[in-house]
Amino acid sequence: MKELKPKKKLGQHFLKDSNIAKKIVDALNHDDLKSIIEIGPGMGVLTDHLIPFKKKLKLVEIDFESVKYLNKKYIDLNENIIEKDFLKINLKEFDSPIGMIGNFPYNISSQILFKMLENKSIVDQLVGMFQLEVAKRVCAPPGSKIYGILSVLVQAFYNTEFLFSLSPDYFSPPPKVNSGVIKLIKKKETNLNCDEELFFKVVKTSFQQRRKTLRNSLKTFNLSDNIKEDVIFGRRPETLSVDEFIWLTNTIKNGIIST
Repeated sequence: MKELKPKKKLGQHFLKDSNIAKKIVDALNHDDLKSIIEIGPGMGVLTDHLIPFKKKLKLVEIDFESVKYLNKKYIDLNENIIEKDFLKINLKEFDSPIGMIGNFPYNISSQILFKMLENKSIVDQLVGMFQLEVAKRVCAPPGSKIYGILSVLVQAFYNTEFLFSLSPDYFSPPPKVNSGVIKLIKKKETNLNCDEELFFKVVKTSFQQRRKTLRNSLKTFNLSDNIKEDVIFGRRPETLSVDEFIWLTNTIKNGIIST
């Protein structure tokens, strides 16, 4: 079959190495899943190794030419191929628990993670290729210069593992950055014991001015002076663990005046 020409507007960089593709697929704990969703399969380099799980496999592809290519390549998977924008599909239509996998377009990779978080009740796993900087940020520990919003929000609900990095040479066309593969497995306990909506707001607000102390970056919460005297408000957001952000959320909720 004639190979597809990658589309820049869709952020397509096709993985060329089948051994690497197998390594990515092997990282998925497929026995624990009822649905496996491959996001942006392109020409099917990962799909080749997902065929054994075709009964629970769904291929979500926005590119018409890729869908046409996949339908010809995998005749037995025609009913499994969904021509849609992954960010717009309703994951609750799939059997759960769900595992997500893919060589993700870098221009929407963060949005994929936020969609995972929005559906954390049904998404148990993710194994995916990201821009190296994003992959490292997701897995970064507190105190790291790259520890940020994605780090805290993902690590609040998922155990993170950085698997390996890849140079641009493994892709067609080669991206301008290195890539990294990560594995996320949902924690057994996802109840944060705090107001989850407020937790998200506190984390995002804290990192909007990451060079400032929390006392300054959280001014919009109009906290009382006695609460702001706590030593934690003199720290910068990148130094706080998930548990400390949970504590901070509860402290703010109990002493809040207005938002």
